[in-house]
Amino acid sequence: MGSDPAGPGTVLITGGASGLGAATVAAVRAAGGRPLVLDRIPTPGVPETDHEVVDLAATRDAEAAVRALVDRTGGQLDGVFTAAGIDTPAPLDELDGAAWERIVAVNLLGTAAVVRAALPYLRPGRDQRAGDGTSGNGATGRIVTCASTLGLRVAGDASAYCASKFGVVGLTRALAEELKGQVGVTLLVPGGMSTAFFDDRDEQYKPGPDAKLNRPEDVAAAVVFALGQPPGCEIREIVITSSWETSYP
Repeated sequence: MGSDPAGPGTVLITGGASGLGAATVAAVRAAGGRPLVLDRIPTPGVPETDHEVVDLAATRDAEAAVRALVDRTGGQLDGVFTAAGIDTPAPLDELDGAAWERIVAVNLLGTAAVVRAALPYLRPGRDQRAGDGTSGNGATGRIVTCASTLGLRVAGDASAYCASKFGVVGLTRALAEELKGQVGVTLLVPGGMSTAFFDDRDEQYKPGPDAKLNRPEDVAAAVVFALGQPPGCEIREIVITSSWETSYP
């Protein structure tokens, strides 16, 4: 971790099978790290040993999946990035209650569950092989959560998504206070990206043909940068958007 030339170390990534998660898997690997993945489907290019199939809305299952995956791969964890997220835009009274609650469950409760289970591996003293109460490479474990520009402002027909991402903002800021000196915490606030996130939406909720969106690879580079900060140096929040992003500021 940090300025260590070995790279970002072992990083747990949710939603690693597609979109920003998949781009971060590639970026961690390119930087010399080892990505571990939680997703509902297998992740191309990631060995079965380094992947757990789980629905993040089932929060107890998500916690168990974190522990099983990290323990199976040696018990070492240097970072977590919670990229997984879903949305189904619709007016509040037209979206089925179970679908509304699932968005909040995946985006917010799933994020909290994964971080909760990962904390024992990220805190100082997690790797006794170092002999001095630090991890094997002497660095602080790090968490990067993924909110959204719609965690800072609102949009119509997005009440569940806004509620979940506002929640991620609050959760992350509270964790930064709770874990200071123990685990590094960064809030990532991305704008729209060119991913499959919009594919299943009604046409009215898709970016227009002239929309200028960020490449997920560029956002993933910012995630790896945040994960690589030296102990005691915190990037608390990153807002990263296209120059033409309509939801920011």
